[in-house]
Amino acid sequence: MSRDTGSEALARLAEERVDHRFKGLPPDADGLTVGELAAQRRNLFTGGFTTPVLALSAERLAHNLRLMETYAVRHGLAFAPHGKTSMAPQLFRRQIEHGAWGITLAVPHQVRVARAYGIQRVFLANELTDPAALRWIAGELESDPAFRIICYVDSVRGVELMDRALRGTARPVDVVVELAAGEGARTGVRTEAECAAVADAVAGTDTLRLVGVAGYEGEVPRADPERVHAWLRRLVALAVDFDKAGRFTGVEEIVVSAGGSAWFDAVADVFAEIPELSLPVLKLLRSGAYVSHDDGHYRKITPFNRVPEEGALEPAFRLWAQIVSRPSAEQAFANAGKRDAAYDLDLPFAQVVRREGTAERPATGVEVTGLSDQHAWLRTGPEADLEVGDWLGLGLSHPCTSFDKWQLIPVAEADGTVVEYIRTFF
Repeated sequence: MSRDTGSEALARLAEERVDHRFKGLPPDADGLTVGELAAQRRNLFTGGFTTPVLALSAERLAHNLRLMETYAVRHGLAFAPHGKTSMAPQLFRRQIEHGAWGITLAVPHQVRVARAYGIQRVFLANELTDPAALRWIAGELESDPAFRIICYVDSVRGVELMDRALRGTARPVDVVVELAAGEGARTGVRTEAECAAVADAVAGTDTLRLVGVAGYEGEVPRADPERVHAWLRRLVALAVDFDKAGRFTGVEEIVVSAGGSAWFDAVADVFAEIPELSLPVLKLLRSGAYVSHDDGHYRKITPFNRVPEEGALEPAFRLWAQIVSRPSAEQAFANAGKRDAAYDLDLPFAQVVRREGTAERPATGVEVTGLSDQHAWLRTGPEADLEVGDWLGLGLSHPCTSFDKWQLIPVAEADGTVVEYIRTFF
């Protein structure tokens, strides 16, 4: 594929045929293209959609995209949202249109998806030692001068493996030394002395180019504001020390990157303290869960809760299931389970009930207590008005495991009108 076809590749998503592969879509839409179905502007509740069906709120999605764009601008941050949250090229494009520097990814498959849809800047938040993947990336760099990828390194051994796979390639791969968030944290170099050794190993190659430092503050053990700020200051100090040692000679800018979706306020605080260095600094934030937000994990820990004057993200997902069994006054079952709902951190939250011929109302007295493969277990109190056939709207926790369960997701306006469909690639 030529490198000017990102828009064309996105347009071709609308030409895909609707069929049995896509959960929840109207059976009578089989054979239509996605674009033709979107043009019909069917209603999510009366247009033939079957339960369970996951939907994104058009208004809340747009709000979240705007909010993080203005946040990054306000704090002088470049933004490379973590695309592994959604793996949706249409959302990648919208994030780029809202000012994102590029997209953060984690594994080679995700980079291939991004490249197939025209993404020109990728931050790979992982050390990559797979020879086949490295050779493919080298080919992308050689064939497309505008493509840029930045990759973690976190060991001398990793540098050696990367160098071996890349020898003879035309362009070096830009790398950043990953500083671990602490002992017992996930990946990354544990000490500053070891960081220097990794940087020395990079300097000894022709295939890699050191451009900065990075890490993930969400892995700080027993994370709290004090510990997270302290680790971020270690990261900044590492960049300053590397710069004083002349380790960034020959690059255009120094990359300093951090930022999950729980502590990006701390990232903004500490990155504002970065002193003047010998080169411009790309302060790169990587928070990704904001695009859909959620009703559980991130809603409880979002930085906007700590700094409310910055605004507020809005949960954009809702999973609609149907009540299929009401065996007692204290129990009911809906037809959505582990195959449909994120459940790795929190169970879904019963929010609203829709009954044919009546207005949508709060799901008072209804609680999700467990998930089977295809059923949600519901505890119902005396105040719960719930019948077989009712539609139950569920809020979800942790968007990182919501997108991967649905390949084609309707985007619905507040009145239920479906205006587009988001294609995911996991």
